[in-house]
Amino acid sequence: MKSNRRNFIQKLGLSTAGLGLGTTLSSEAKGVKPKDNEDEQVLFVGDNIAVANTQYGKVRGYILRGIHTFLGISYGADTSGENRFMPPQKPKAWTDIKPAVWWGNSAPQIMEKRYADQYASFVDHWNYDDVSEDCLKINVWTPALDNKKRPVIVWLHGGGFVNGNAIEQDGYNGENLSRLGDVVFCSLNHRLGALGFTNLAGAAGEKMAASGNVGMLDIVAALEWVRDNIANFGGDAGNVTIMGQSGGGAKVCTLTAMPSAKGLFHKVVALSGSSLGGLSKEYSEKLGEAVLKEAGLSANEVGKLQQIPWREYIDIANRAVAKMADEAKRLNLVRGGFVPVADGRFLEEGTFYANNSHFSADIPMIISTTFNEQSPSRVDSSLENISLSEAKDKLKSRFGDKTSAIVDSYAKVFPDKKPIEIWSMIASNRKAAITTADAKAKQKAPVYVAWFGFQPPLFDGRMRAFHCDDICFWFYNTDLMLTHTGGGARPRRLSEKMAKSLLNFARTGNPNGGGLPNWAKYTSENGETMVLNDESMLKNDPDREARKSLS
Repeated sequence: MKSNRRNFIQKLGLSTAGLGLGTTLSSEAKGVKPKDNEDEQVLFVGDNIAVANTQYGKVRGYILRGIHTFLGISYGADTSGENRFMPPQKPKAWTDIKPAVWWGNSAPQIMEKRYADQYASFVDHWNYDDVSEDCLKINVWTPALDNKKRPVIVWLHGGGFVNGNAIEQDGYNGENLSRLGDVVFCSLNHRLGALGFTNLAGAAGEKMAASGNVGMLDIVAALEWVRDNIANFGGDAGNVTIMGQSGGGAKVCTLTAMPSAKGLFHKVVALSGSSLGGLSKEYSEKLGEAVLKEAGLSANEVGKLQQIPWREYIDIANRAVAKMADEAKRLNLVRGGFVPVADGRFLEEGTFYANNSHFSADIPMIISTTFNEQSPSRVDSSLENISLSEAKDKLKSRFGDKTSAIVDSYAKVFPDKKPIEIWSMIASNRKAAITTADAKAKQKAPVYVAWFGFQPPLFDGRMRAFHCDDICFWFYNTDLMLTHTGGGARPRRLSEKMAKSLLNFARTGNPNGGGLPNWAKYTSENGETMVLNDESMLKNDPDREARKSLS
């Protein structure tokens, strides 16, 4: 597939202003003395530069602005053919030094018209390259290849459980956070959608027992790779924070309920997405049977599903989901389709965080959302001046007879907000995040809750604090993700405080000391919430009275 990623050299040449630059590898150290007042070399790549060992063989990356960078390292084997629907297999060892200077393939997903929406492509600055089932790859950014034992942050991308990759947005880049906090930053690709979560166990039995969760088992395999290899990259396998946004936040929560993930991470961060349980085993097995039927195969022909081209298979699987819509309604499912399955074996049944003796009880957590996950007027200025009555009309299809009371409740709690903002805040409400926080708060380890409200000065101020906007702030990348921030000192000031708070959390399990006000742990009684904005402040459940109308 033809690459759509912007020119690599262009990426390397991005302005370094405001990127938190630290020590770089001096060109004098490489035997070339720069002239007076001349910029030094910032990129180093060569036979004996950035060479690291893994349990499968050596890899060669590059050094950019002092950060050792390794892209597309295999943590698992190709998942095509007989490996499709199966738990991840180990990659084959190699004897030569493998190049690790380019991103690994994105997991199979529908790519047609991915860039059709020009505004979405502009705002999120999508990065996609080749797509294939050989997608189990991990990226590593580290300040040095030494024995320092730095904290490790592992990023899980968004896109629900069906889309995305480890670098789909520039804001996912780990260079600046690695430098700012002297940490090792990792990101990864794993199986998605129908190829990651088709539960064929009901039709094929033990052979396909893991099939409904192999996308999550890929992440477990990546964390095992971190455990076994990250010391070679200057990291501490005993201090790993997993972090994800949107679907990635749900992945983070799901990992806390997977027995095979126990001991592989020690802190968790969920942004704009969380989960308190897996998909119904009953529904998922029926969906697997529907996929076989849609493919024209019987249960004893399940192996033939492994030979269908992946793009064709996704279409077959999606048709099966559509035909299962009534079954999903009958079971009152919040989410159907291809997502992790609560099979009681690879993913626990029941509600997450319900047991105070569970391994998850010892893991500190940050849960954060944005004010305006959905911002209806971003590219439609005509909506900016709608009335409160018109906002009610827009929300009625979702909330029915409760709509008027809900809108009135939010307008009362937030009297300074325009009707379009009230619409946005209701559609973006924190109910799910607070439900997760309430569950987690009953366990031993603390949970910290944040609400991101920074509004970038773009699209005439209509973007507001939208879904994904906060990622680059946590990663100190506001000057890389200009289409989310506008760039400059204003977002950078907030980003530095958020990033340093995240780094403190990764080190100690407590975010305090990074420049934000004192961040108290969340309790269900008070609802302590750090409101993140130009002037951040801790508030006690600022939308509680409005949220009550949603119950």
